[in-house]
Amino acid sequence: MSHSVVGPATSSVEVRPRVAVISVLIKDDHVLLVRRANPPDAGFWGFPGGKIEFGETITKAAERELGEETSIIGQATGVLTSVDAFSRDETGRLDSHYVLIAVLCQWRSGQPHAGDDALEARWFPLDEVDEARLTLSKDVAEVARYAATQQQKEVHA
Repeated sequence: MSHSVVGPATSSVEVRPRVAVISVLIKDDHVLLVRRANPPDAGFWGFPGGKIEFGETITKAAERELGEETSIIGQATGVLTSVDAFSRDETGRLDSHYVLIAVLCQWRSGQPHAGDDALEARWFPLDEVDEARLTLSKDVAEVARYAATQQQKEVHA
């Protein structure tokens, strides 16, 4: 269901959540994060990701975004979870709503180099990924821990 919002010019705009992917890559007890260049969350550390293109599968979108933002080639292995990302304007009004589909990826090749809309791209030890040490986008620490748990299950299966 979508909602109509009347803006300052009394025009009606349809507002719906947008769907995007985040690529979760863990290698040798390190997680790959990017520091965002653009709003929302400019300056915050988060997973590489972005909008799914029309006709693109979730896994292909995750692999593409991973490459565009970090120069790393990865293989998407499956959907981990989904999270809601909300941003608000300076008055507190809801500005955007994204449904982020977290996709677990395996490293294939490459070293992290910031590209696209990332200021930095680098590996962080999993035990350093918490809000006290880094300025993280919402849910990053929780998703990283969950991904590490799921990856361990795959290794021992």
